[in-house]
Amino acid sequence: MKPLSSVASNVQASTTLALDSLYKEMKANGVDVLGFAAGEPDFPTPDHIKLAAVEAIIHNETRYTPASGTMALKIAICDRLKADLGLHYEPPQIVCSSGAKHCVYIALRTLVDEGDEVIVPAPYWVSYVELVKMVGGTPVAVLATEEENFKLTPEKLEAAITPKTKCVMLNNPSNPTGMLYTREELKALAEVIVKHDLYVLADEIYYKLVYDGRKFVSIASLGEEIKKRSIIINGVSKSYAMTGWRLGYLACDAAIAKVASNYLSHSTGNPCSITQAAAAVALEADQQTAELMRQAFEERRNYIVDRINAIPGLSCLKPEGAFYVMLNIKQLLGKTIHGHVINSADDFSDAFLKEGLVCIVPCTGFGIDGFLRWSYAASMKNIKKGLDRLEKFLAE
Repeated sequence: MKPLSSVASNVQASTTLALDSLYKEMKANGVDVLGFAAGEPDFPTPDHIKLAAVEAIIHNETRYTPASGTMALKIAICDRLKADLGLHYEPPQIVCSSGAKHCVYIALRTLVDEGDEVIVPAPYWVSYVELVKMVGGTPVAVLATEEENFKLTPEKLEAAITPKTKCVMLNNPSNPTGMLYTREELKALAEVIVKHDLYVLADEIYYKLVYDGRKFVSIASLGEEIKKRSIIINGVSKSYAMTGWRLGYLACDAAIAKVASNYLSHSTGNPCSITQAAAAVALEADQQTAELMRQAFEERRNYIVDRINAIPGLSCLKPEGAFYVMLNIKQLLGKTIHGHVINSADDFSDAFLKEGLVCIVPCTGFGIDGFLRWSYAASMKNIKKGLDRLEKFLAE
């Protein structure tokens, strides 16, 4: 048989999804395992959103829609961006697709040619590098250290730019670090991006999940020059507990949106019509349910950070957004725990799952070692239980 596609064959499996699948398999087999791997709110989708989907079915909103989404949904997105971020977009500048992950792919497919370089600040969401490779681009990882609060500096960005650089990925707030860029930090990055005439893929899927009274700032709001180079990536999965509904969107210059829409028309076509109707209601309705979820995440964050920083040998920064903690295990490297030599975050993750029955994600797949991502998109009961197991695992 002839060989399979070299591009597809070189794509690595998602670390988070692989670990989450293993956790679910163990749980299905009756193992008392706790999972903190997936980036998925544990809350049910709010009732008013579910009812909107039911009504869409009853009213036969089950046919093809325009490939880039219905007008009703695009208007709802424009209104939400205006209300929350002060950004003015028109419906022709909005492209809807089957989840924010797919939107990242479509944005890269729209921008990147074979050999183009895409700067990806590390630690990065595991899919970014693979998605860049899938479209023929070259990912250029630029490490932002814990001492730098895991945030890309303009100096490091400038140093990474070459004549082949096409765009910059910017996840804010960040998965996996939970850190949030300030207005001043974004301005400094925007100046470099505009200076070199680059695009920025601004993944803002966690923008509603910001803590301690901080205000989220979209990089596209910092002036027309950066806005026309910005492709905002967002969706309804994290803020409205709609992960399985699969609805993401791009907000960008109309010329970029047109190319992305054309690409969609020959690949996936439109996102689910029923999901679109429900997403429009999620965006249009009172945002109180989203705020209540944010408050719950903030309470969990405070608890998990305090507990981790009280455990000898462990530490973490206090995340400012999203729902992840970067667990620093560098003091444990080289030690033996339950007969397992811990030389990497992968070793720790494997040992903790086997001996402690807790699943968390090693950040080697996120472009950095010595850290693990612990999601607090889980009940407080399970978070407490998981941290109890962590203390027991290290004590024994």
